[in-house]
Amino acid sequence: MAKKSVASLQKGEGKGHTKVIKMVKSPKSGAYTFREEIVANEMTKEFFKK
Repeated sequence: MAKKSVASLQKGEGKGHTKVIKMVKSPKSGAYTFREEIVANEMTKEFFKK
């Protein structure tokens, strides 16, 4: 599956989207986890505000 998503991004179809990664601290254990999403370019700032 990864090959298909990478191929579509190289064709220019995915230039309106960005992969964002946010580090989130667990309230129970205190450990950090990473939350990854692919969002529209306009929504990146809203993703990090959450």
